[in-house]
Amino acid sequence: MRYVIVCLIKGEALEYHEKLVSDICKRFNVKRQRLPAHFTIKAPFESDDIQEIEKITEEFCHNNRPTSIVISNFGFFRESVIFMDIKASKECIAVNKHYIDLLKTVSGLEWKRNEGGNKVFHCTLVTKLFPDKFHSIWNYVSNFECNFKTEFDNISILKWDKDRWVNFKEYTFKDRL
Repeated sequence: MRYVIVCLIKGEALEYHEKLVSDICKRFNVKRQRLPAHFTIKAPFESDDIQEIEKITEEFCHNNRPTSIVISNFGFFRESVIFMDIKASKECIAVNKHYIDLLKTVSGLEWKRNEGGNKVFHCTLVTKLFPDKFHSIWNYVSNFECNFKTEFDNISILKWDKDRWVNFKEYTFKDRL
């Protein structure tokens, strides 16, 4: 089975993301990504048994509190991905790193160079763009503002099901901020 581990974005930031993504996809005739609003913790991976990951995640969420993040402005990678920029608090970065360190103890779980500690926290709007579409969409998105205070308050394991990602299991942090 194919899985990805993310923090699902919720509340007003989710509503804003969904409306903006729908608008962009319709206006510029681009495909919607197959993931809900999120930031990635562990990129997609294959596994026949994720019981160890589930146990680590459940215990980790039980022992940690939500940390703050601010979603503001927009950014891009290369000329193919446009995203909402996430400013992670020092606490968020530390909690994320600690969880990744625990996941790295799982035998057989492979990691890419760009995964782990020095990642750019972001919430993708559109991806797999060609340069001509990228510039038009970037110019359009640059007219908008976003500023949301929210939390890294969950770790969700999504599972690939036919042609989209579905929520396999969501773990929430023990205490609220």
